[in-house]
Amino acid sequence: MTRNAETDQPAPHSPQRLLVAVPNWIGDVVMATPCLNALRRHYPAAQITHLMRPYVSQVLGGSDLADDELYWPTKGKRAVDARYTSSTWHLIRTLRAGHFDAAVLLTNSFRSALVTALAGIPRRIGYARDRRSWLLTDKLYPPCTGRSFTPIPAIDYYNEIARKLACTNIDRRMRLHVAPADEAAVTAKLESHKPSQPLIVLNPGANYGSAKCWPTERYAALSDRLTRDHGARVIASFSPKEARMADQLRAAAKGPIDIHVDLGIGPLKALIARSDLLISNDTGPRHFAPALGVPVVTVFGSSDPRWAETYADRERIVKLELDCQPCMERTCPLGHHNCMRELPVELVLSAALELLQTDRVPLRVEAH
Repeated sequence: MTRNAETDQPAPHSPQRLLVAVPNWIGDVVMATPCLNALRRHYPAAQITHLMRPYVSQVLGGSDLADDELYWPTKGKRAVDARYTSSTWHLIRTLRAGHFDAAVLLTNSFRSALVTALAGIPRRIGYARDRRSWLLTDKLYPPCTGRSFTPIPAIDYYNEIARKLACTNIDRRMRLHVAPADEAAVTAKLESHKPSQPLIVLNPGANYGSAKCWPTERYAALSDRLTRDHGARVIASFSPKEARMADQLRAAAKGPIDIHVDLGIGPLKALIARSDLLISNDTGPRHFAPALGVPVVTVFGSSDPRWAETYADRERIVKLELDCQPCMERTCPLGHHNCMRELPVELVLSAALELLQTDRVPLRVEAH
């Protein structure tokens, strides 16, 4: 039996001090921005505080979605910045001192419900899952088929919480902003870039696991085709944990390619905002592009696109249709990783050229 999202209690008076527990994953944070925007616009007089992991602040940096921020416990940071908390009890005491009327839990964790309950926040809104139903005052139920969650786009999942809080004019448009300092840093890196040259950003990694990663040598071959045949400038971005992948891409690429390791979330947003196209695995930065008005080609392997639908007109999904897809695992449970290894460069290149030919920069096509 399928059960749609529903609520248990009528909404009381409007909150004046609102705590919002923001998702932990970068992509989920971006997909939560329609909900965060709805809360900000519906309660313009409320003091809104985001509770988040420290790096999430960079994702939302430059926006007006919150008046203040608090971070989940981070060792060694308490004396440096008041936003940091050194322990769970320190966080609970900080929340008690904040006298919040309501806590909006975009996170699904038991911890977020327990912490806000122990902090004495009288109204706690979130999905009744992970055995935390008894800690919530306002419950929503995720769609289920039997005992399994029914795939639902995260944007819609979060927007249901905004509806529970009586928000109106809710939309599905993701929103991000670029801080001036990040814009300046990227401008300096692109000082020699020719305006007539398509600027393409590659995002070959995936923090979730290798099952989401198209092989590095395929990204190298794609980069070579884009630079040689279509006059593009290609920049690849990696996190510090992906330094080995960066080395593999550098060794495999025959043509020119700029490779950046640890560019940082803010500068990466700025770089994507300046680009003509992003090509990415299904990972956090993939969502930066539609939120910044930039076309994107997303390569899917183990994951199910229905969970991460962006509703973006200028996104192209490239994937195979194997019997083992989607497995939703971090590494291939069958050991072959065919969903990515068998996906040819031509499919991704075709999607990229389609977007480039209809967007910002005229495309140079070489005759063969």
